[in-house]
Amino acid sequence: MAEQPHAPDPELEARIATLDPALDLEVEIRSLARAHDALILAHFYQDSKIQDVADVVGDSLALAQAAARSKKKTIAFAGVRFMAETAKILCPDATVLIPDRRASCSLADGCSPDQYARFKSDHPGHVAISYVNCTAEVKALSDIICTSSNAVDIVRSFPREQKLLFAPDRFLARWIIRQSGRDDLVYWPGSCIVHEIFSAREISGLMAIHPGAEVIAHPECDETVLRLAAFVGSTSALIDHVVKSPAREFIVATEPGVLHPMRKKAPGKRLIPAPVNGTGNGQDNVCPHMRLTTLEKLYLCLRDRTPRVEVPDEIASRARVPIERMLAFSSRRSSPIASANMNLNRQPGG
Repeated sequence: MAEQPHAPDPELEARIATLDPALDLEVEIRSLARAHDALILAHFYQDSKIQDVADVVGDSLALAQAAARSKKKTIAFAGVRFMAETAKILCPDATVLIPDRRASCSLADGCSPDQYARFKSDHPGHVAISYVNCTAEVKALSDIICTSSNAVDIVRSFPREQKLLFAPDRFLARWIIRQSGRDDLVYWPGSCIVHEIFSAREISGLMAIHPGAEVIAHPECDETVLRLAAFVGSTSALIDHVVKSPAREFIVATEPGVLHPMRKKAPGKRLIPAPVNGTGNGQDNVCPHMRLTTLEKLYLCLRDRTPRVEVPDEIASRARVPIERMLAFSSRRSSPIASANMNLNRQPGG
């Protein structure tokens, strides 16, 4: 199981303890959302109860697109902090709430702005492509943001002579290299604490027990796992594949929260969580950051209008440019650059 990195929050636990156990939280959450003109966004890695109460459930790209379209006064983000920051950057006039302020991300935590700035300075002349799983400050230092849905296409859109940096996930970077042929891609050595512990050996054993099952995997997994996969893709792509594939069984190598929308969209298909190192079990390999969100915390953040996510104006204005480049690219599927020297002609990051 992924590590549990969070210190207790006594104040939050005390607020939860005051709640009436007879409260119908789903009804109350929807009522508060209407009262506060709130849009509830939830990532696929959230608990199924959170997904079911949300207005929009999606992967990082879909949620960024939903935030960009939103005209609501409030956004309650059932996800992790970098996602809520992205929503605030795209909707500066909205109140952006996150149910638990501790909800971070191992990838974002492992790539500080100072470290990333040094990484960039060590590689002059490179365009900086950053995975959305990074802080607002790192986004502000980047030239374009990507998600696992569009990372390969964004890299392919640059001419071969343009040097490229990628941060912060090394496994996703290696997948991009294999798919794009850009073996000169320079990448940051980060990883996701959930995806890095799937076990290729134990998945192989599970394949022997279920010979008809397709292995499907997120590209944040180790290369040894990806080699076993019949299909590799973003969270949304994995869901679509389960729906469209003629296979009846799937071994799923990503956070098990995604099994909930898979079951809803492909009822009758058998979904087996991929096992992790040393346990033989994948059902418990949940993201400890994502799963900080509970119905109680979502209710409290809407009721009390806290915790709020704020991004300093100077950081937000610089970070908005590479995020909007990503959204424009995804809507047009065209090159995100006017020249091969985006890092020399761009506004964000300096």
